[in-house]
Amino acid sequence: MSWMAWTPVTAIFFGCIALMLVAMGVWQAVSPTIPRRGFLPLVTTRGDRLFISLLGAAYIHLGWLALSDATLFIASGISVVWLLLVMRWG
Repeated sequence: MSWMAWTPVTAIFFGCIALMLVAMGVWQAVSPTIPRRGFLPLVTTRGDRLFISLLGAAYIHLGWLALSDATLFIASGISVVWLLLVMRWG
């Protein structure tokens, strides 16, 4: 993997996404999801809400990079709040 410019932060980021996917798979095996409707305008499962929150996090980070010179840790904090909101009430 020397062709990729992996930094420790990049490795941690992708490691966290991999851990989330594994945790969601185990959660699905233990307790199958029930589709429900929250504030999102469609019926979603836990996996759908995780995917939507990851897309939202990508847009939050891209917007942060475009509009601010501040550290990305703030955008990451906003993304975690977004993830919690979507997973709970989405």
